Amino acid sequence: MTARDLPPAGPGDRIGLFGGSFNPAHEGHRLVALQCLKRLALDRVWIMVSPGNPLKDHSELAPLDQRLAEAVKIMDDPRLVVTAFEVSYQFAYTFETIRFLTDAHPASRFVWIMGADSLQTFDHWEHWQEIANRVPMAVYARPGTTIRATHSVAATALAKARLPEGEAANLAESAPPAWVYLRGLMSNASSTAIRKSLARAASRV
Repeated sequence: MTARDLPPAGPGDRIGLFGGSFNPAHEGHRLVALQCLKRLALDRVWIMVSPGNPLKDHSELAPLDQRLAEAVKIMDDPRLVVTAFEVSYQFAYTFETIRFLTDAHPASRFVWIMGADSLQTFDHWEHWQEIANRVPMAVYARPGTTIRATHSVAATALAKARLPEGEAANLAESAPPAWVYLRGLMSNASSTAIRKSLARAASRV
């Protein structure tokens, strides 16, 4: 199986879906993936390296194969599966990926994982309500984002579907819409900061 193939998903498998441009992947991403594995009682987390977020500027986006290779190095755990299958299926939006996976593997238990900064703008995503109605969602805290995220348009609309943090291990078996806000270990690592640091280093050469 190559990184562009769809990873296997069996009946009853509890799989976290952690998507992003990972430009580049860093220890903060790994921390979130491992924390979600543990606290959501997941079997695996798919690290889905996307061709590019439609809401973001692609001018500094590294080639997909480079981002994949960097993600594989960072996610050095057999339970963290790095994949770019969305490229093979020509999915540009998260709702397309979620729709496909839930239709193709109705007996698997998928959970969408995103950072609190993404929850702040979740209502701008294409068909965000469909995503929330198809899979449970785990929102991981980011430094300085809790108030804005938990009072965002999407969080307010989905307030009745929010689970207590202490019930996070039950999220994968919960009927959507369902979501949990996870507080805990956090990293200040930033893909943007890493890119700027690399650019400064290159300019000195």
